Amino acid sequence: MRTANLGALTVSRLGLGAMGMSGIYGTAEEEESIRTIHRALDLGVTFLDTAEIYGPYHNEELLARALKGRRDEVVLATKFGLVSHAGKGPGHLDSSPANIRTAVDGSLKRLGTDHIDLYYQHRVDPNTPIEDTVGALADLVVQGKVRHIGLSEAGAKTIRRAHAVHPITAVQSEYSLWTRDPEEEVLPVLRELGIGFVPYSPLGRGFLTGQIRSVDDLEDSDFRKSNPRFEGENFQHNLKVADEVREIATEAGATPAQVALAWLLAQGSDIAPIPGTKRVSRLEENAAADTVELTPEQLDKLRRITPPAGEHHSEAQMRMLDR
Repeated sequence: MRTANLGALTVSRLGLGAMGMSGIYGTAEEEESIRTIHRALDLGVTFLDTAEIYGPYHNEELLARALKGRRDEVVLATKFGLVSHAGKGPGHLDSSPANIRTAVDGSLKRLGTDHIDLYYQHRVDPNTPIEDTVGALADLVVQGKVRHIGLSEAGAKTIRRAHAVHPITAVQSEYSLWTRDPEEEVLPVLRELGIGFVPYSPLGRGFLTGQIRSVDDLEDSDFRKSNPRFEGENFQHNLKVADEVREIATEAGATPAQVALAWLLAQGSDIAPIPGTKRVSRLEENAAADTVELTPEQLDKLRRITPPAGEHHSEAQMRMLDR
C-alpha cells in the first residue's frame, strides 16, 4: 500500500473507518470485525479511525482487542466532542478544555495505549471558542498523550483560527463522488496551510458500490434508513447515480467501489480516504483500489456524474456541520 502525507503525518493511502463495526449499519459482528482489522494490517491499511461516540465506547474497546500486540503497526485516530462528560452524555457537543481532558483519558484507557496518533474534534462546538479547544489539545501534545491534532467537519474560517493556535495535521469531512462540499472552500485552505484531508463515507455509505438496490436490503437497525439519500424518490434517483459509476467501473476493469475510491485518490497525495467495513471481503476489495489507475477521460466522466438527490445527512446532523 502506498502512503499519503497528512501534514507531517504519513499514513497508508487508504485507511479503515471502524464506525460500522459497532452496530451503526446493523448487527455488530465482533469476530469478523477483528478479522477485518487484522487483514487490513496485513495489506498495509494501517490508518485506523474510531471515536468515543461509536457504540458509544464499544468501538474503541474493539480496536484495543484487535490491536493487542500490534499497536506499533498503526496510525490510530479517534475523536472527542460528541460526548459530554459533565452529565449530558452522548450526543451532546462539548469541546471545553475540561471535557477534553476527561475524554482523552477515557479514550487512552479504552484503546489500551499511552498515546493517540491523531486526535480529532468530532464536531465544532459553538459554545467553546476553537482557540480554547485547540489550546487544550496543544497541552495534550506537550504531555505526550496526543501526537497530532485534527478537526472534523470544520469550515474554512474555523480551520484558519485553529491552525493559528497550533498546527492542525488533518481535517476530516464527508467527501466522495456525490458529496463535493469541501471542494469550494475547505480544500483550498487546507492546501494553503499544508493540512491533510481525510474523506469519510467515500463510498456514499455503500450506495456507490451498487450493491444496495432496495432499502429493504438494510436491517431495521441500520441508521441509513433515516438518511435522506436512502429515502423514497431520492433512493430511486440515486440508483441511477450508482449505475453511472458501475458503467465506468466496467470500462476500467474494476468494481464500482474501487473506481469511487480511485477517483478520490486521484485528487491529491494529501488525501487519505477511510472507507468503512466490517467484512474481510469488502476490505480486500477496497484496498485493491490503490492499484486502479483511471484515465483522464474516466476521471472527467466521474466528475460529471449525475448529482444525487437528498442531503447527505439528516436535518439535525446537517445543523452540526460548521460552514
